[in-house]
Amino acid sequence: MRKLLLISGASKGIGYATVKLFLDKGHQVVNVSRTPCDIDGVSNLAIDLMQRDWPDMAADTLRIACEDYERIALVHNAAMMTKDSVSDLRADSLRDVLELNVVAAAQLNRLVLPMMNDGSSIIYISSTLGTKAVAGTHAYVVSKHAMVGQMRATCQDLAGTQIHTACICPGFTETEMLQQHLGKNPDLHDQITAQVVLGRLVQPHEIAHTIWFASQNPVINGALIDANLGQIER
Repeated sequence: MRKLLLISGASKGIGYATVKLFLDKGHQVVNVSRTPCDIDGVSNLAIDLMQRDWPDMAADTLRIACEDYERIALVHNAAMMTKDSVSDLRADSLRDVLELNVVAAAQLNRLVLPMMNDGSSIIYISSTLGTKAVAGTHAYVVSKHAMVGQMRATCQDLAGTQIHTACICPGFTETEMLQQHLGKNPDLHDQITAQVVLGRLVQPHEIAHTIWFASQNPVINGALIDANLGQIER
């Protein structure tokens, strides 16, 4: 069976780990990103998902990349995080975050769904902040809450098909994006791990295995999966 992983933002972090796993499982892999994934065997489509006209420019390229596969796992992983709050959030910054974190996923769905057969899946990568909130990441929190709703709407819209969907909500994961957000402040790292039951950061490969499980099991449909090592409730 010819199987494809089509993933956005796979040049590092969770996306990079996911590519490695799916390749090991016998999938072909296409990465949609401005930055290529350097893993052997990956086909990179240099698409800037922040540009509003990218669907018109890339529709034929995506169609060719996705043709003739019996199953496609479409993983919406690309995201950006900004530091902002309700008191200083600028409209253009919010639009940028929503464009990549939410709108790009909707456009990829529209373009790829016609090539998706029974047993295919659409997996959204949200965040613990898709159901909770912390201060200082206002636009990101809004976008990740929106992604949860997007998955639930996708499930309802695909009723009657044999394509399933799920939303993975990683906890604090040891990625470049998190490290950039925290900066070089060790106190912030300690504050975060103190909120985790197992006392450490999630590793990207752990999220990759969660994505794999959700993509391969249609019983996980319309489901929100917390993958956070346990959160200490206070």
